[in-house]
Amino acid sequence: MRDTRAIRTPAPLRAYARATAVLSPFVAGIVARRRLQRGKEDPDRVRERRGEPTVERPHGRLVWLHGASVGEFLSIVPLVERLQARGVTVLVTTVTLSAARLAAKRLPPGAIHQFMPWDVPAYVDRFLNHWEPDLAIFAESELWPNMIMRTTARGTPLIQVNGRMSERSFRGWQRVPRSIGALLSRFELCLMQTVDDARRVEALGAPRVSTTGNLKFDVPAPEAEPNAAMALAKAISYRPVFLAASTHEGEDEIVLEAHRLMAPRLTNLLTIIAPRHPERGEAIAALAERDGLQAVRRSEGALPAIRHAVYVADTLGEMGLFYRAAPVALLGGSLIRHGGQNPIEPAKLGAAIVHGPNVANFAAVYAALAEAGGAVAVRDSQSLAEVTLSLLTDKAERQRQRDAAAEAVAALGGALDRTLAAIEPYFLSLAMRQG
Repeated sequence: MRDTRAIRTPAPLRAYARATAVLSPFVAGIVARRRLQRGKEDPDRVRERRGEPTVERPHGRLVWLHGASVGEFLSIVPLVERLQARGVTVLVTTVTLSAARLAAKRLPPGAIHQFMPWDVPAYVDRFLNHWEPDLAIFAESELWPNMIMRTTARGTPLIQVNGRMSERSFRGWQRVPRSIGALLSRFELCLMQTVDDARRVEALGAPRVSTTGNLKFDVPAPEAEPNAAMALAKAISYRPVFLAASTHEGEDEIVLEAHRLMAPRLTNLLTIIAPRHPERGEAIAALAERDGLQAVRRSEGALPAIRHAVYVADTLGEMGLFYRAAPVALLGGSLIRHGGQNPIEPAKLGAAIVHGPNVANFAAVYAALAEAGGAVAVRDSQSLAEVTLSLLTDKAERQRQRDAAAEAVAALGGALDRTLAAIEPYFLSLAMRQG
């Protein structure tokens, strides 16, 4: 392992540390209050955001894994399970409330969850002093300066897994080369999803970079609670079903218009809209009702009746249920300039995949699906309606696309084993120090 404690800190990063220290009362007061009012923090656990623990640290070795939001969290769950099998305690931190709620359902017994503290020196120090991690592993693209600098200043090895660096982020970081170079040089390893991601972080100053693939390919398909699956199947019966998964604001109108275009050709069509942020459920239901489509929300405990044209799936942790219920799924975040959502889960669960033109967040995955004929791109409500109608009425073509998507995703697996092999020397070092 390298000694990263001697790495010099550029003036902008020192200024950032001073500024965040000065602003800590503002963060603890006004920012926390506003986030609580907007439902973005758990009032019973907001103290964790100040680095104040709500769980005691167990004795022995502790590995800390961080995945900011739902996607990053899900990608590291198999890694958590593998690490626990080695006899170490695993601490998992997340940023978003939705990821924390999912962690309560998906983390294996014995794993600890805490919210990531705000990037304020005093909060970071309080967090690190309590947990004293032997190894820190950050998923994807989390680069919080104070957390990185203060973790490595203690001699704690820091590794990036499932790393990604978009072209847009790369261009932005190029404007502050010394700062990003100083941050990346503190990582023992940067294990990146693609060759392009690896090339970008190397150009920005990461000293040890490998391409290990995308951990999300190795995440098991989400389960569906049997009783819930039976109840939904009974409610749907033989209706044609279309799912709009992980939609963002600005996409629901397009989906509803596509529904109206398809409805004359598909008797009793049911459109399920599962928003990326469940708190938008009420607004989506109101939007459907305004357009003359009867809607019902899952968060209110309802199931779709025959009179309902739209079912708003505004709950967390149930995508496995909805992907299994719908033969065709639109992946949201792609009809607007968000970058698209992950298509791996629907590919594993047999939903024919439709997406918009904006899929930069998962470009390699969508490229593989396109090459295999495992997904179809659309532009607007008209093309969405045409493609979805075709897939819902052509069983043979739908099955061909589903098979192609499943094979393409299976061929891209193996990142978990490659990641574990890359970090193996650090576990041997921990074992020797413990002994």
